[in-house]
Amino acid sequence: MNIAETLVVLLYLLYFVVLPPILKRGGKPAWHGFVPILQYISWLKILGRPWYWVFLIFVPGVNLLVLIILNVETGIAFNKRSVKDQWFMGALPWVALPMLAFKETEAKYVGPRDWSKTKKSFQREWGEAILFAVIAASVIRTFFFEAFTIPTGSMEGSMLVGDYLFVSKMSYGAKLPQTPLSVPFIHNALPGSMRNSYVEWIELPYYRLPGFGKVDRYDPVVFNFPHGDSIIVDPVLAGHDYYAILRKQGIAFAGNDLNVYLEDPEGYKARARNRFSKEFGIKARPIDKEENYIKRCVGLPGDRIEMRDRQVYINDKALENPSEVQYNYYFRLKNQAQLQKVREELDLTELDFGNTGNQKNYGLVALTDGEYEKLMAMNVVDTIVLEDQSTLAGQLEIYPNSMLAPYNTWTPDNFGPIAIPADGWTYEVNIATLPLYRRVIEVYEGNQVEVRGNQVYINGEPVTEYTFKQNYYWMMGDNRHNSADSRFWGFVPETHVVGKAVFTWFSKENTLQHGSSDIRWGRMFRLVD
Repeated sequence: MNIAETLVVLLYLLYFVVLPPILKRGGKPAWHGFVPILQYISWLKILGRPWYWVFLIFVPGVNLLVLIILNVETGIAFNKRSVKDQWFMGALPWVALPMLAFKETEAKYVGPRDWSKTKKSFQREWGEAILFAVIAASVIRTFFFEAFTIPTGSMEGSMLVGDYLFVSKMSYGAKLPQTPLSVPFIHNALPGSMRNSYVEWIELPYYRLPGFGKVDRYDPVVFNFPHGDSIIVDPVLAGHDYYAILRKQGIAFAGNDLNVYLEDPEGYKARARNRFSKEFGIKARPIDKEENYIKRCVGLPGDRIEMRDRQVYINDKALENPSEVQYNYYFRLKNQAQLQKVREELDLTELDFGNTGNQKNYGLVALTDGEYEKLMAMNVVDTIVLEDQSTLAGQLEIYPNSMLAPYNTWTPDNFGPIAIPADGWTYEVNIATLPLYRRVIEVYEGNQVEVRGNQVYINGEPVTEYTFKQNYYWMMGDNRHNSADSRFWGFVPETHVVGKAVFTWFSKENTLQHGSSDIRWGRMFRLVD
């Protein structure tokens, strides 16, 4: 427990000491101050605040603001109304409250300030309105719904760039904030900068409230990006996979020779880390301040997932694909002048087209099965070929980013089988399986892992199996050839799940993608599939 957490705990304990005499002087029985919950209800009554504020006292983040207000109003109720007194009660309650309770016993209870005979100033009226609006909105955002914007095309064509969604925190149970002191409504960085929007000296343990259900297959899930626990302090690089960036830069330092890199991967990654640290800076982020990602849940805890020639199999049974799954195709038209017609007929945008690499006479386009059939029916295509992603095999690109067999043969279209960990599930751990589960055991579950010869050690003890402590999920984008998902960085822990995307409340085109920023009226007020 750090100093800040200790101070917060001491404040709650302090109320058991100071509230009995304060309540007694306020006309309530002193014994109320020793009874949890009742002590706060009685406190609220002598301050003239509604009883249901008691719930706000226990909402992380909001509770600190509410307690400051109540501490200040306690002083006001005992006629300590100077600016100096109010600052003292709000900033140093650990000192001010004991003084009021036991030393300043001559301070009589006069009740909350009566505004019925005094007109509040314009500044105070608006200040109080804004303050309580922030509290109410923070409660809604923490426990019920949060707005989310689709930032990339990884979920095209189910969800489009420029879609504004409501994410239900109630679907899986709201996570209580782990960094409760932060600028309201700003996720992790102040606008126009890379400065933290939160303070790091108060971090609370993970806790999730009961929800309406659990993550189900095909759910569009918003989660904290698991590899976002460290970032390069740059607005472009911060939202990407820090570990993949280090690995790619390390390979570049090895002359883009993978064999040379593999002779000393840690050394080359250290060089990359040093470069980014000097050029941009590197910092850690707590779980609830990691970047928000949205993908579709394909694999559930305990599943055995595999992909064969683009077809997902769960426990050896083919899984029906979502209707809007799309893949990349190289194509060449009979007449390039027909390209504009193709774009209009299929409603394709710049985001649907990609880099053709060495295929200079071809275009590269992402298509759903329906779009593919419609394109072929137009009779304008000379050649069309599915993009071959087998070149990613053996390049440390595909999870678990290992050159051990069979992992070095996996591609985005062909990988597995992989067993997805479940809470309480015991699985064999050895040199062959460790690449799949090392980060889970070491980072997400807080153990020390090392390998000595052919033996795996966890927390200094030799092991042949491990029992997982939480559930994990396998997330994939519907835009299968243009999605950085579990195929590249692995499992999503339950601690990282934020909520379920349920409703599109606004949608507009992106200027770079569409050439305009028009509102997409047809996508507004729709449930998310």
